[in-house]
Amino acid sequence: MARVLVVDDEPKLGRFVCEMLELDGHDAARAGGGREALVLLAQRPFDVVITDLRMPEVDGLAVLRAARALPSPPEVVMMTAHGTAESAVAAMKDGAADYLVKPFAMDELRLRISRLAAQRGAEARSAALLARLTPDLVAESPAMQAVLAAARQVAPTDASVLLTGESGTGKSQLARYIHYLGRRAAGPIVEVHCAALPETLLESELFGHEKGAFTGASQRKAGHLAAAHGGTLFLDEIGEVTPSTQVKLLRFLQERTFVPLGATEPRTVDVRVISATNRDLAEAVRTGAFREDFLYRLDVFGIRVPPLRERREDILPLAARFLRERGLPEDRLSPAARAALEAHAWPGNVRELENALERALILSGGRELLPAHLPGQPARTGAPPAQERAGALLGEGFSLDAFELELLHAALERAGGNKTHAAKLLGVSRRRLYSLLASHEEGEAD
Repeated sequence: MARVLVVDDEPKLGRFVCEMLELDGHDAARAGGGREALVLLAQRPFDVVITDLRMPEVDGLAVLRAARALPSPPEVVMMTAHGTAESAVAAMKDGAADYLVKPFAMDELRLRISRLAAQRGAEARSAALLARLTPDLVAESPAMQAVLAAARQVAPTDASVLLTGESGTGKSQLARYIHYLGRRAAGPIVEVHCAALPETLLESELFGHEKGAFTGASQRKAGHLAAAHGGTLFLDEIGEVTPSTQVKLLRFLQERTFVPLGATEPRTVDVRVISATNRDLAEAVRTGAFREDFLYRLDVFGIRVPPLRERREDILPLAARFLRERGLPEDRLSPAARAALEAHAWPGNVRELENALERALILSGGRELLPAHLPGQPARTGAPPAQERAGALLGEGFSLDAFELELLHAALERAGGNKTHAAKLLGVSRRRLYSLLASHEEGEAD
């Protein structure tokens, strides 16, 4: 229910309104005039303010202005007598949500307050959901702050956005950030990894197909464009799309229509397009691998996501976030490990950093993360000597076989039993992982 402030210089009416609202389950407070209302507004939050328009010293318009100036402004309902109804309408233009003409039926007031409370609750839930969905992008560096500023600028529009940058920089997260900050946030965001699909299958996935359009098309399929109606279509790795698919996508971007495979009539959808690539599309245009007119349509608003080596201020905050997401304190990183993280070039960018930390957590065995746990040292700092790496792991009662077996089990558990993923975490081939597991099984049998 709502927190309601009732403002009226008629004590009987104010008390009666509060009592009725409390019977409905609302938390109601009363102010005997505008000046007292200003004090209460400064002291505690309210969802709805019901205020008389005409009051001595501080009138309802002053209460309205004070309420609307708050960081989280409440909805304001204006109460007015017959002769001042025009003033109440004018107050609505200044931000009042509604008005009531005295005398009014109490049921009418209760109904309007209930509607405002329900609306405010829905808005709060939507805001909370949006906050959970919107990626938490780390931007301590000036370079990344400029990226987010550009994203916030273009998000409210429907302009096509092209995100460029190296692999692993977080382009897909930025695409979701733009979507959820825009007017299409309530709609879907459909992600298509263009490089993962062959040309014929990509066209079918994008545009859909009719039953019998090709061998194996046993039923009609809508496609990703139709699924993204009212929302955003994110075309990742757009630089890998073949010229024939480029032509079809270009037509869609120009006309907002497309023809599914096997269909004869065009379909229309309301979709915003965000694309991403790690390729130099201008160079691809020069070599004839990419259509220039298609690039113009994609790159209405371009944003380059900088590599991690150009935003070193973000390395430690990214590492800290990685640890927090796993319920670990930031001080698990030793000062030496922090220095090693900051000095490394990170050619794989954020993705490489996260993989390195995941592997380091396994190697550390629950202890402090040291440079020895990281998958290599930056060239300019030099690798630590073998004795130092070994010393970080050795201790009383240390068993190499037991440690190796524990490490294998930890990797498999973190990978959810996926041996290919576990092998990557350990920095070995899948064949080597099978060999290690087999050797321990033989040891146990002996």
